Amino acid sequence: MAGDFNEVFNEISELLQKGKAKDIVVSVQKALDEGAAPGDILENALMEAMGIVGGKFKRNEVFVPEVLIAARAMNKATETLKPHLAKAGVKPVGKAIICTVKGDLHDIGKNLVKMMIEGKGIEVEDLGVDCDTQKIVDTVKASDAKVVCLSALLTTTMTAQKEVIDALKSAGVRDKVKIMVGGAPVTQSFSDEIGADAYTPDAASAAEVCRAFFN
Repeated sequence: MAGDFNEVFNEISELLQKGKAKDIVVSVQKALDEGAAPGDILENALMEAMGIVGGKFKRNEVFVPEVLIAARAMNKATETLKPHLAKAGVKPVGKAIICTVKGDLHDIGKNLVKMMIEGKGIEVEDLGVDCDTQKIVDTVKASDAKVVCLSALLTTTMTAQKEVIDALKSAGVRDKVKIMVGGAPVTQSFSDEIGADAYTPDAASAAEVCRAFFN
């Protein structure tokens, strides 16, 4: 039971929030050695801590650098856990695709959202920046992903978000996925106008909305 491992879980949570990537690997191993279930470590220590970081980010108590450092610690911890999760039969809750749209080379926002979504136990396929619309359509066709996250940081590239939605419709796969849009110039009204399923103003909200699509 998680209760028996509260101390080590709290330790892992603290280390993740502080972004101590090296130390967290040691603590995760310690929890495994003590007999904690890999799924419990993921959910009750790592995902919970990422949720705390996300909440602080939303409230402007921490900023992008702290979140990136925490996410790096999360990645190190999950690397250690992965083989144990696989052995225990713990699977991701689902899969999402993420990219920055064509013509746009910004990646910090996309990377933040990716890390926050992964922090919710979702597998993310990252198609990178300046992503060709056809590549997104092909990936949706070939993948069992349920959500597509489209980032655009420029007013000139926002229109590519609409192009992706239109292309998915033309290809007959629009209903296969929920489409989330975000980025500095993107607004709720723009999201409604282009027929996206969700708009979120920040990475923490994006992760929450994305997770809700898998419920």
